[in-house]
Amino acid sequence: MAGESEVVLDRAQVKKAVQALQAYLKTKSSPDSLLLEDTEQITLLFTLWKIPKRAQTIRIPLPHGQRTETEEVCLFTRDEPNMTSEQTQRFYKKLMEVKGVKNVTEIIPYKVLKTEYKPYEAKRRLLGNFDLFLSDDRIRRLLPSHIGKHFYLTKKEPLCVNLESKHLARDIERVIQGTRLKVSNRGCCCTARVAHSGMTADEVTENIEATVQTVVAKLRLKGPLIKVIHLKSQRSVALPIYTSSLSNIAILEKKLKKKETEPAKTPKKKEAKKEEETNTADVVKETDAAVEGEKQVEEEEEEEIPQLVPIVTPSKKAKVEKPVKKKQLEKAPRAAAAKKGKKSPNKVTMKAGKTEAKVKRKVPKVK
Repeated sequence: MAGESEVVLDRAQVKKAVQALQAYLKTKSSPDSLLLEDTEQITLLFTLWKIPKRAQTIRIPLPHGQRTETEEVCLFTRDEPNMTSEQTQRFYKKLMEVKGVKNVTEIIPYKVLKTEYKPYEAKRRLLGNFDLFLSDDRIRRLLPSHIGKHFYLTKKEPLCVNLESKHLARDIERVIQGTRLKVSNRGCCCTARVAHSGMTADEVTENIEATVQTVVAKLRLKGPLIKVIHLKSQRSVALPIYTSSLSNIAILEKKLKKKETEPAKTPKKKEAKKEEETNTADVVKETDAAVEGEKQVEEEEEEEIPQLVPIVTPSKKAKVEKPVKKKQLEKAPRAAAAKKGKKSPNKVTMKAGKTEAKVKRKVPKVK
């Protein structure tokens, strides 16, 4: 890419760094590792100028395969309808043979993954037995709840493959021999596996150039992208193979100053709407004030002298006594005589009488 994001590698300098790293790894290798043909991973360490706002995963096809033939690959497949787990396993093994796929060493259907690899220990064992995991893209969304978090912590999460593709062997070969760069939004450093120690210096340099070109093309950042690129292995020191010019610092400082000096811009449409609203509000206020002034003037002009009205006190109606009936007159003296003759007994005497009656009932009769 041209412009600020362009990264130009010096091929001679990169090749010297690769040769120095390979010489260091040969000195550190033991005789047992030479017999077993153990190889070490060679990775690129990218340091970005800015921390990206969003995380991103970039798939990088490589001209030379960065995995050895001894590495084991596991494939997770879906459960075929009207087939048992053993039958689905045989079906996909035949499919791999017909399509010419030779890199896949084990096939595990989804039903077997749910039942046999449900315990924690079984998942850890599965993680340690294989170097790479592939999955059918039809069941990719179902796997995270069954494989566990350790697959993602160790960066061995399954890679999607379309098993219905016409060029299945080519697609699987690209996924296995290619690499990935995980750009996180938590820091400015990210790594990508590029080669192994058993490859030649020319092959490693070509893989490095291909990875840098694809990263620069697919990275979602504006302005200067990559600050430094280092080459390293698992046990070696990081060797710098690219450093960006110091002019990028001045470019970033200018952008920061512009952001600080520029006021917060509002869209033109919003500004126009705000002006219209303020103008209408002022017009409404003026009209309301004029209407209120006219009303006050009219009220002052139309004020009249209040008329005196005599106060009338309400007249109370005289109560009319009801005539007393003859029966009530006859009953009144009798009721008064009865009240005088009979005195109401006290409560104490009433209680004493009740207790005496109870005692008499309880005393047994003497024969």
